Parts: sequence; C-alpha cells; structure tokens
Amino acid sequence: MIRMLKTMPPTAILGVLVIAAYAVIALFAPLLAPHAEAQIVGAQFEPWSAAYPLGTDTLGRDMLSRLIWGARNTVGVALVTTALAFGIGSVAGLLAAALGGWVDLALSRLVDVLMAVPALILTLLALSALGPGVANLIVVVAILDSTRVFRLARATAMNVMVMDYVEAAQLRGEGTWWIISREVLPNISAPLIAEFGLRFCFVFLTISALSFLGLGLPPPMADWGAMVRDNAALITFGDVTPLLPAACIAVLTVSVNFVVDWMLHRASGLKD
Repeated sequence: MIRMLKTMPPTAILGVLVIAAYAVIALFAPLLAPHAEAQIVGAQFEPWSAAYPLGTDTLGRDMLSRLIWGARNTVGVALVTTALAFGIGSVAGLLAAALGGWVDLALSRLVDVLMAVPALILTLLALSALGPGVANLIVVVAILDSTRVFRLARATAMNVMVMDYVEAAQLRGEGTWWIISREVLPNISAPLIAEFGLRFCFVFLTISALSFLGLGLPPPMADWGAMVRDNAALITFGDVTPLLPAACIAVLTVSVNFVVDWMLHRASGLKD
C-alpha cells in the first residue's frame, strides 16, 4: 500500500484524499451535522453567522447540516445505483460473450433499443410513470446505465474468449461460470474497475440532475441537486450559498476522475 502511494501522481493522491474525506463525512453525518437534516432552526434565507455558518435555506433549515446529510444521501444512493448497474451490466455482458449465439443476439439488441433513446428522457418518462421514490430512482437509473457497462464487459470478454487458454479450458470440459470467473474476469478486471469509477460519476451527476428537476430523492431528504434548485433565488442577490452544493458535486466528480485516470494509466503498463 505504501509502495503504491509512492508511485501515485499528486492528482491521484489528491483524489484519494478527497474521496476519503467524503466517505468519512457520509458515514458520520449524524455526528458531524449540527442539526437534523429536516429540522427548521431559523427564518428562511438567514445570512452566514456564528449560529449558522452557511446560513439557512428557503425553509429555515441549516445549510451546513443539509450539506453534510447530503453527502450521505446523494453519494450513498449514487454508490448503490452504480453497484446495481455494474452488477447487471457486467453479468449480462460476460454471459453474452461466453455463450454467444441467440443469447448474445437478444441481449445486444435489447441494449441497442435502450440506448437508442436519450438516457435522460427515458429516465424522466420512467420516473414520471412509476412515481417518485428512492427505490424507483435506483432501479430505473441502474437499468438504463447498465447498458454502458454491458457494452464494455462484452467487448473486453470477447477479446479474452478467443485466447488459447480459454479454448484449452473449454476442451477440458470446464463449465461456463468456471471459465468466466477463473479465466475471463481476472483478465478484464482493470478496465471494469476503472469503468466503475466512471459510471459512478455519470450516475452521481444523473441523480443530481434529476433532483434539480424535482424527480430525484424525495423531500425532506437532503440532496445536493435539490439544494441548488431550492436556493437558486439567492444568486440574484449575490449570495454564493446555492453554489456550495454544486461545488460539492463538482469536487467529488473531478476527484474520482483523477483516481480513474491513474488506474487506467497503471493498467496500461505505460511508465511515463
């Protein structure tokens, strides 16, 4: 671990530190937040003060507390959604590459249909039909985002399936899951791990955008995208408070990309 840290570029180290800070804030939000996420503590749009370091929002809730709780809600939901999308897409892609034939054809055509419609429009339609809710949000975004994971998993797995050691395992009579888990998956783990980081960024931004449009996490849950929308009126008065949740979104996205870029460079085998 120490040797890996020594070889990491400064941008990757910065990304790891920022991600670790976000993780600590998300895990210990109840201890770090001065108030509950839905507690009304003062009048609306109170200025920054000793009592309220970042002021209050449109309902009189403490903005600092809402930002801290938002780390748990927004990042947590995005992480669960990404894990579900990655599980669905990677398993389907590996099966399509390993089985081929009609399984590959059916899964590929289904993915093509889902990807033919812009993801945001299809997400808005699905959430409008199913109604708001954390479970619906996670399922809809995960299914639509799994199509991108499917494409990568299928393409990388098909490159491995034609290798001699895979053909030798097939001639020995090894089962499909044995070949996938022992021969294919270890050889494509690096791009899949990097893709997980990229998918998290896209899912994170998608959930924030949906919350800004009113179809994300339901109130009174603290969510950074919804906080930008709820406090946008302050911008006309020169108050930067609405930009704080937007900055939290941007900083985490850039930090994850720093780490992903380093992982891709490390997996490529390049020295410079």
